[in-house]
Amino acid sequence: MKYLLFSFLIILCLPSFAQPLAGDSAYIQDNYTKKEVRIAMRDGVKLFTSVYIPKDTTQSYPFLINRTPYSVAPYGEAIYRKRLGPNPLFTREKYIFVYQDVRGRHMSEGQFEEMTPAIDDKKDSKQVDESSDTYDTIDWLLKNISHNNGKAGIYGISYPGFYATAALPNAHPALKAASPQAPVTDEFEGDDAYHRGAFFLMDNFSFLNFFDAPRNGPRAENPPVDSTLNINEVYDFYLQTGALHHFNDLYFRNTSNIWNEFLAHATKDAYWQARNIRPHLKNIHPATLVVGGWFDAEDLFGALHTYKAIEQQNLHNNNFLIMAPWTHGAWEKKQWNQFAGYQFGQDLNAAFQQIEFNFFNFYLKEKGSFDTTEATIFVTGSNEWKRFKAWPPKGMAHETWWLNYNHQLLLQKGKLKGKDEYTSDPANPVPYINQRSADRLNEYMAADQSFASGRNDVVYYQSEVLQNDKTVLGPIMANLYVSLSGSDADFVVKVIDVLPDSNNTQQLVRAEVLRGKFRNSFENPVPFTPNEPTKVTLQLNDVAHTFLKGHRIMVQVQSSWFPLVDRNPQQFINIPDAADSDYKKERITILHDAAHPSTIEAGVEE
Repeated sequence: MKYLLFSFLIILCLPSFAQPLAGDSAYIQDNYTKKEVRIAMRDGVKLFTSVYIPKDTTQSYPFLINRTPYSVAPYGEAIYRKRLGPNPLFTREKYIFVYQDVRGRHMSEGQFEEMTPAIDDKKDSKQVDESSDTYDTIDWLLKNISHNNGKAGIYGISYPGFYATAALPNAHPALKAASPQAPVTDEFEGDDAYHRGAFFLMDNFSFLNFFDAPRNGPRAENPPVDSTLNINEVYDFYLQTGALHHFNDLYFRNTSNIWNEFLAHATKDAYWQARNIRPHLKNIHPATLVVGGWFDAEDLFGALHTYKAIEQQNLHNNNFLIMAPWTHGAWEKKQWNQFAGYQFGQDLNAAFQQIEFNFFNFYLKEKGSFDTTEATIFVTGSNEWKRFKAWPPKGMAHETWWLNYNHQLLLQKGKLKGKDEYTSDPANPVPYINQRSADRLNEYMAADQSFASGRNDVVYYQSEVLQNDKTVLGPIMANLYVSLSGSDADFVVKVIDVLPDSNNTQQLVRAEVLRGKFRNSFENPVPFTPNEPTKVTLQLNDVAHTFLKGHRIMVQVQSSWFPLVDRNPQQFINIPDAADSDYKKERITILHDAAHPSTIEAGVEE
């Protein structure tokens, strides 16, 4: 997701997260000439662009482009970046590296627009989007930068990943390869702003304070919206601030335009539909390498669904997917062999960075080979890379697991009975992690969940000890039958690997939230009828995980996930307008009898 917390956002001003090799800085200055240009788009707006050109003119080189809202700093033709390209292998390979401040950001002219809507059939030069801005940039580069080989590639992580995706529709013929990595894709259903209609409060508030200060024209530095904001501990701060409208009243004071837009559009209306890039990913000609992380707290949804949209809408495509247990952009770090409680037994980044290097070399330089399979997937638990001809894999066994009385999770259907009740209290929401911090912690995606299963507002269901390994691949579907005392509630479903250690560690594999009123439609929310059994279906993001022999599978269900997700008043109202007095306790019942079987569905490798 683009909504990294402030300390990580600074890093995104660099081309990636990888550390520069020793001597890279000197090598770049000795072997590249830096030019700063302002490239005019078709509507006359000029975009600030830094170009690093190899001094060796005995060869021609492709362009490798990174378009970003996070600044192409350092500014000044005499001041060089410490590394060029997506990972350390690229600097010495030599490309013409291009970094561009997108429209309306930092040193570029124009008006910035959140997730610029794509325009497939442009009527005149005044209709512009990120596809046309990329097209015009490539066209200018081809005509004005000598010793190019007529080919271009584009890549980016997070928001720059969106710009890589947005370059694909109606792409310039010279654009031969694109790598959207953790791309922001659909901000209402699963990326950044909302997840399945539930507002991601902490990430948005922190990010927009960094990102969305008003501007009157080009500027190198981006000030915070509220320079006095000081958060010592997130749970206390967000709870004490109260109803959602207070964050604007007390801090942003209507100076964050994007915050206002997000809360003015609390359903998947025309605003969000226009910002969903997926329907526009048709007739895609460049080769694409989509990259994502299983523990990406920002844009796991985006990576998976960008890949799927290209697959589903392009009969003939050259589309590849790489997924592994990375956090947001961690594939470009120097090394990655563990995270939270997971140990991977190998460095995942050495393998990925070579694949990425081979991808661009093959499609932009016709150098070497690129024989990677359609989907290259790292499976946690068993700690192995697997390669598939499609994702999700074809020919999987379909399994149903049943929630049952006495905390049972039945992996084979048995006698179903009973129900579980809990009271969801907005004044005491379930923490998203059992740690105190001043920022959101990435570890929540993989953290031990035993703190939650011990609460009286979380219900859990656990299998017997597994007699054999069970590898789950692809999406997980939760089908809950619920009954509420009120008219709305959130539902958070977690799938957990219970380890056979001395603590019976409950290691999170996947979790997702659905705002209940969107159970039938993200466009048209409907209230619950109090005390009436109602089916709620929630699709969790894909997994690739082996539950090992001797482990157990656990499912937890709760109705708050704070302050990751804003509190639901548990009434059918427009939450951005809710007053403090509107937040009510609610009794929630999870049914799992024969007439109302609550289940989990998953694809399992045979």
